Amino acid sequence: MQTQKKDALMFQLGKTIVSEDVITKDFLCNLSACKGACCIDGDAGAPLDPEEIDVLKEIYPKVKPFLRQEGIEAIESQGTFIETEEGDLETPLIDGADCAYVIFDEKNVALCGIEEAYNQGEINWKKPVSCHLYPVRVQEYSEFSAVNYHKWQICDDACSLGKELQVPIYKFVKEALVRKFGKDWYEELEKVAQTFQQS
Repeated sequence: MQTQKKDALMFQLGKTIVSEDVITKDFLCNLSACKGACCIDGDAGAPLDPEEIDVLKEIYPKVKPFLRQEGIEAIESQGTFIETEEGDLETPLIDGADCAYVIFDEKNVALCGIEEAYNQGEINWKKPVSCHLYPVRVQEYSEFSAVNYHKWQICDDACSLGKELQVPIYKFVKEALVRKFGKDWYEELEKVAQTFQQS
């Protein structure tokens, strides 16, 4: 069961409302410990932005050779994306568990088949932005976007490693935040973080 902390203070940055946890909490993925559990645990696929649907359709032929047979079967029966009863867009799952785009390396660590195709130079799109941003989650509203830290027990090792190496969440996901909101927005976030450090 995923739990979302609700009591963090928020601050406004342009058209976003950002949880202070994003700049005050530490996080650094520890794949050797968690084995990529966020891609295979839970009961929902990765959230997708509407504009990502066409991208997934377009890149699928180049991503397909990197996928497991079970993933290919799930995608070809459900589609490159699904729409839930609530109208949310997500990646399809294999038997209600693994993301259909998940692959495993020789150490049985879950990796993203889309990202592997990207790393091999087959496509120029890394992966869904929601995956790239994790553990940051963005909820879109009509007037603003809410930017929150999604705390999940399976990431306890990432929290410990981040604290040990003093890597705040916003630095860990810098590339993804710039991708989502732009360089200027991220620079403003850095300024806010500096004021927190000084206080």
